[in-house]
Amino acid sequence: MFRENLIYDAIVYLYASSVLLYFADFLNRSRKVNRIAFWLLAIVWALQSVFFVMSMVEKDYFPVLTLFETLFFYSWILVTLSLIINYFFRVDLLVLFTNVIGFSVLAINFFANQSASPLVSERLTSDLLFIHISIALLSYGAFSLSFIFSLMYLVEDRMLKQKIWNKWMRRLPGLALLDLYSYRLNMAGVPLLLMAIILGAIWAHLKVSANFWIDPKVLMSISLLLVYSFYLYQRVTCGWQGRKLALWNAGSFLLVLLNYVISGSVSSFHQWL
Repeated sequence: MFRENLIYDAIVYLYASSVLLYFADFLNRSRKVNRIAFWLLAIVWALQSVFFVMSMVEKDYFPVLTLFETLFFYSWILVTLSLIINYFFRVDLLVLFTNVIGFSVLAINFFANQSASPLVSERLTSDLLFIHISIALLSYGAFSLSFIFSLMYLVEDRMLKQKIWNKWMRRLPGLALLDLYSYRLNMAGVPLLLMAIILGAIWAHLKVSANFWIDPKVLMSISLLLVYSFYLYQRVTCGWQGRKLALWNAGSFLLVLLNYVISGSVSSFHQWL
């Protein structure tokens, strides 16, 4: 446990340093500062991976059951996706905004009980449950990055309409690219969420009471799927693009937060500790 605490502290300090350097690069562009921030973030990802594996070995299960574990895994997903996207597309501002969220999640995690035991009894745990939770968190990661691209779209659109042109505008991708990136991430997030719901329904049918469909968490997850499916429907069938779609996407992400935070505390079998 001491080694894990030491690694976790190192993750937090290095993560904070990386975010601060990315912010410094945002204020006054510097290739050297950006490169240092990127490698610090890569080290954070490596340490997070080590911490996760150590937790898995110590606890003898895939650690995504408690509040601390799910938040940590979600943060790892955000770091991973931001590094991958930045490697292929070089969108520095996405890395900054994504990891502001990721670091905030780790900061919130200070208030979670790291040594908490899962509320799900051993009788209810199964490989299906771990896969269900992992895929759901992956979908949340995709929706998070899509949300950031939509926010960047709304900011750039407003600046262009007000005829504001500055050094930060030159670092933003074009509106068409921001709209496309957001759409593609939702194209990944929706089937992931659908798979998570299907797997969760199978697990609940086998392990929980028959009326699990009326559980607040289940109803909220289905609503979330419908909201993002409507986004894809309007984008593909009705030709929605631009500001209207970005606003819908930004509003949809509020449901992601609501689904994770609120419904997880009132659900009969989705409880965090």
